[in-house]
Amino acid sequence: MPSTPRAAIIPVTPFQQNCTLLWCEATKRAAVIDPGGDLDRIRAAIAKAGVTVEKILLTHGHIDHAGGAADLRDALTVPVEGPHIADKPLLDSLPETGAAYGIDGAKVITPDRWLAEGDTVTVGDLTFDVLHCPGHSPGSVVLVSRDARYAQVGDVLFRGSVGRTDLPGGDHAALISSIKTKLLPLGDDVAFIPGHGPTSTIGQERLSNPFLQ
Repeated sequence: MPSTPRAAIIPVTPFQQNCTLLWCEATKRAAVIDPGGDLDRIRAAIAKAGVTVEKILLTHGHIDHAGGAADLRDALTVPVEGPHIADKPLLDSLPETGAAYGIDGAKVITPDRWLAEGDTVTVGDLTFDVLHCPGHSPGSVVLVSRDARYAQVGDVLFRGSVGRTDLPGGDHAALISSIKTKLLPLGDDVAFIPGHGPTSTIGQERLSNPFLQ
């Protein structure tokens, strides 16, 4: 029987980004997905869940998702995996972007492992398939547990909306293509945690998301 994933959403930064603490119930091994900042809040959630963080995962390189990754990596001494290497320019410019948005202390982060289409990521006994879904950013990735019918989609797709594409490297046509060719085929029963706002399912978005009609 496949292990069960558990998740706690920790809103961080002035952008209220959904940092996710994801763990394997069987092993209590965890990953922190998109630690944009507010590390005290993240570490409190780790302690409350009683889990051991074994890695940090990044869905893409924007400040509200990656701004705290370097400090959290140093604090926990764990590797960083993701996003796709196409987001390297975003990760390299995190200090400047942070200053522009009034987010102090963001540091450049170089992942220990870049992720690409077809890769897999493990958290405890859980396995996630990596989908490269450019559009919101060139290197955005989505992590899918086909066993658990669950995905972490970053800012690719939201309940009732899609990721913004007016930032550097954004491409609306590419984003819609990523959603229609990679996310919708996952199946209507797949639930997802997005980078902002409430959770949803692929089926709900297929039916009612105005950007997909």
